[in-house]
Amino acid sequence: MKIYAHRGASGFYPENTMLAFHQALEAKSDGIELDVQLSKDGHVVIIHDEGLERTTDATGRVYDYTLQELQRVNAAAKWQGGNHFHPIPTFDEYCSWVRTTDLITNIEIKSSVIYYPGLEKKTLDLIKAHKIEDRVIISSFNHLSLIETKRLAPDLPCGVLVPESGLVNAGYAAKHFGFEYFHPAYANLDGASVAECHRHSIAVNVWTVNTMEALEKCHAWGCDGIFTNYPKVARAYVDCL
Repeated sequence: MKIYAHRGASGFYPENTMLAFHQALEAKSDGIELDVQLSKDGHVVIIHDEGLERTTDATGRVYDYTLQELQRVNAAAKWQGGNHFHPIPTFDEYCSWVRTTDLITNIEIKSSVIYYPGLEKKTLDLIKAHKIEDRVIISSFNHLSLIETKRLAPDLPCGVLVPESGLVNAGYAAKHFGFEYFHPAYANLDGASVAECHRHSIAVNVWTVNTMEALEKCHAWGCDGIFTNYPKVARAYVDCL
């Protein structure tokens, strides 16, 4: 079962920052999960929320700011009292770093609230430019973005993200539409759903697994991977089995 650091090692470090990504590597994660959006001037940046208020010292939407403006925003403003400055990373910066590692990257296309025209292509262009095609998974709650990804890069694996309400017959659906992964919430998952996916040769990566009970159940069900805020804990558990 692979361990993906959810927004980096975000249980102890500011999410979706280079610090959190470096710490995910230190924790011996198999991979990193991150989120991409577009700045006002069309640069691919790494941040989860469409709004800036929850994690930064700015307000408004990501798409209201140019890249230069976003890089002055503190992505760690709400972490440890905001005493440390960590900029919002660009996806280009991340790719330059991750290509020097063996990490897999799960890239969530954040297009289900705001549809960013060209986000899929710009993300794929950076993946290709840094030659990391063999170590990425593209996922999205907006399955139209997965369809566009497959149109542009048929060989890149895609993961179907679904909300906590789940999806019945997910393995059949993913197989039918040419996707390789199903990414369900742990809250609405069981062993039968994992088995149904495996019958259709669809791998299952589960979000967000942050308790020992969830970790143990996902392993018992034969899940292929988990997204966790605590990759060091998950790594220790999996390695001792």
